[in-house]
Amino acid sequence: MAELIIREAIRKGLQEALEADDRVFLMGEDIGVYQGSYAVTRGFFEEFGPERIRDCPIAESVIIGSATGAAMAGMRPIVEMMTINFMLLGIDQVVNHAAKMSYMSNGQIKVPLVIRAVTGGGGRLGATHSQNFEGWYASVPGLKVCVPSDPYDALGLLRTAIADPNPVIFAEHGLLYGKRGEVPDEHYTVPMGEAAVRREGTDITLVAYGRMVYTSLEAADRLAERGVEAEVIDLRTLQPLDTETIVQSVEKTNRVVIVEENWRTGGFSAEIASTVHEAAFDYLDGPVGRVNGQDVPAPYNATLEDLQIPDAGRVIAEIEKLYSL
Repeated sequence: MAELIIREAIRKGLQEALEADDRVFLMGEDIGVYQGSYAVTRGFFEEFGPERIRDCPIAESVIIGSATGAAMAGMRPIVEMMTINFMLLGIDQVVNHAAKMSYMSNGQIKVPLVIRAVTGGGGRLGATHSQNFEGWYASVPGLKVCVPSDPYDALGLLRTAIADPNPVIFAEHGLLYGKRGEVPDEHYTVPMGEAAVRREGTDITLVAYGRMVYTSLEAADRLAERGVEAEVIDLRTLQPLDTETIVQSVEKTNRVVIVEENWRTGGFSAEIASTVHEAAFDYLDGPVGRVNGQDVPAPYNATLEDLQIPDAGRVIAEIEKLYSL
């Protein structure tokens, strides 16, 4: 097994796709000569040339719209959005066109489009560059949403996304690019809609995705010091959502807290909480807990931003409040 960081795992998946299929090409801002804002596409421009590594102007609606049209015409474009925040400028192309074309054509037109987008806060980038919109896109019929948290899933899910005939939002947390992990040398894929149990436990279930998986694991380690064993579930994809793994865990632990970096109001954690209530209410020993980012624009100040984003202390405080563990 090789040991890669997430950036390298994603780069490996992109390179494989470009080498294996002439229909695959990349579009985005600064992905060519500049080598990518997060260095994922380093060296690609020299290796594959400007026809397949397309440096684009700062015009997200044009980028996503052009990629959607190319996908409809039989190509397999992969778009890199510098941040998920900038996708707001192309949201009509994503929600009203890419997501709906297959349905509106009765399956005659496919849109095999992958949109990679950096998500999340913590990088001291201010309110307009530090948001988490992957939950928004997970609510749109016709879109699939991947949220890998380690190199194994980043590569496996990217392979699955590129092969999918439907549009996929591939949300990559900016502070996880340096996360290191083992990646098999042999080819593998990770299916969408299958969550991973990152830590076994019997006393409480913690459900998270992206960077909050590591916050939950830290909270679980601290709880273990007092004899409380938390089970940590990494969703891996928001759409499709693996409700079965969540419910099975809650049936075992009888308690659950959902940890999400996004704002509490309208957060995807509310969708998960509702699902747990509907499917596992009789197993619960108390209310479903939610730990989210504060309902404020992300501060630029480091101290304030750290207060805005959930940490292990807040997760433990919520558990103590709800369940007295």
